[in-house]
Formats: sequence, structure tokens, C-alpha cells
Amino acid sequence: MEKYDLTKEFEYYIAHQAELVEKYNGRYIVIVGSEVVGDYDDTLKAIREASKKYKLGTFLVQKCEPGEESFTMTFHSRVYAQQ
Repeated sequence: MEKYDLTKEFEYYIAHQAELVEKYNGRYIVIVGSEVVGDYDDTLKAIREASKKYKLGTFLVQKCEPGEESFTMTFHSRVYAQQ
């Protein structure tokens, strides 16, 4: 089982939320490290497209909205590597 910590990605979102909202308000952004690598209309499309390039669990999908209420809920999923 592989575990990934997306704290860096989430902290990037929080630190840059105002400028990200100016550019991506209402969109679902994909963050890898400290970089937005895509923006999409819905969560499923964001996950589907990001997983073509990145392993599941190694990127953050965040709805880009103003205010703290946009990130008050945290969801975790475990990613299992099949061998």
C-alpha cells in the first residue's frame, strides 16, 4: 500500500486562494506540489484527466471558491498498488 501526503498541495491552495479564485473561481483545479496543472468543470473530469498523467492519490482536486468554507471538509482515500 502506498500513502501520499497532500499537505503541501493543500497548503499551497490556502496560501494562494485569493489569486487562484481570481483565475479559476468555481472550477475544480488539480494541484501537484505547488502548481496548478489543470482546471475543469467538474470533479470527475478533473480526476479522470489528472489520472492520465499522475498516479491516483498524488494530486489534489480542489473546488476553487472564496472563503474558508470552501475547505472545511477533508476527505482521505487510500491508494493500493497492485503488484
